[in-house]
Amino acid sequence: MAFKKGQSGNPKGRPVGVGLAGEIRQHISSNSKALIDKAIELALNGDTTALRLCIERVCPSIKSKDEAVVLGAMNGSLSEQGGVVIQSMAEGKITPSEATGLLGALVNQARICEVDEIESRLSKLEATNYNS
Repeated sequence: MAFKKGQSGNPKGRPVGVGLAGEIRQHISSNSKALIDKAIELALNGDTTALRLCIERVCPSIKSKDEAVVLGAMNGSLSEQGGVVIQSMAEGKITPSEATGLLGALVNQARICEVDEIESRLSKLEATNYNS
């Protein structure tokens, strides 16, 4: 039987959990208690890799938070607002990653303002040329 162009020979695909990875996952899952106990034992006996593994599970790395950032007065030009963001970061009021996000938002706002200004100028030019 020849292969038909555009038609899969196995439309349902491989079943989930089949193959070596699925077997390994199932074996680890069925022995999870013993593996956890062994990792803790190794960590307590000075194995730094096991220690890091245990600590990372208990105390995961700090991630940025998605909360509103209050900076005070964000008035003035976009460059002045950018200055407020940088000053807030320098004073430790916000993290560098939060400052990067805020500055990115200001850059996007600047692009929007540019497009608005170009559209306004174009409309005026078209109106002038149309009336001429």
